[in-house]
Amino acid sequence: MARKRNENSLAENRKARHDYFVEEAMEAGLVLVGTEVKSIRNGRVNLKDCYADIYNGEIFVKNMHISPYEQGNIFNVDPLRERKLLLHRDEIRRLDGLVSRDGYTLIPLSLYLKDGKVKVALGVCKGKKNYDKRDSMLEKAHKRDMDRAIKEKNKY
Repeated sequence: MARKRNENSLAENRKARHDYFVEEAMEAGLVLVGTEVKSIRNGRVNLKDCYADIYNGEIFVKNMHISPYEQGNIFNVDPLRERKLLLHRDEIRRLDGLVSRDGYTLIPLSLYLKDGKVKVALGVCKGKKNYDKRDSMLEKAHKRDMDRAIKEKNKY
C-alpha cells in the first residue's frame, strides 16, 4: 500500500524516525536561493544524512542535498552547501540547551510548504540503539498483524 503524502510535503526524512527517538519537533524557516526553491518544488531534495548544528547563535543545516535546477545555469549553487535556519533567538538558545545534553542532536524531519514558503520540521533527537530499532520493528509488525486480523474479521 502506498504511503499517504501530505500535499504540502516536499520531502521526508523517514530514516530519521527509524534511527532516532524524536523528543520534540519545531518549525523553522530556511534561507534558500531561487533556483533551490524551484528544485525543491520539483522534489529534487535529499534529507537522508543531513543534520543541524548551532554555532555563533545561528543554526545551519548541513549535508542537505538539493540538486541543481536544470534551467538555473549560472544561478545554481553548491548542492551540499550549509543553509541557515530562521528561528527566534530564544528558540535557538533553548535548542542549544537541549542539544548540549549527551546523545542529543538536531535532525531535519521534513520539508514542506506553508504560505508559499519552504519550511523545515526540525527534531530534537536521541539516537536509538540496535535493540531499540528491533523493538520498534517488532511493534510495527504486531500492529500490522492486528490490523490485518481486524480487517479480515470485518470482511465477513
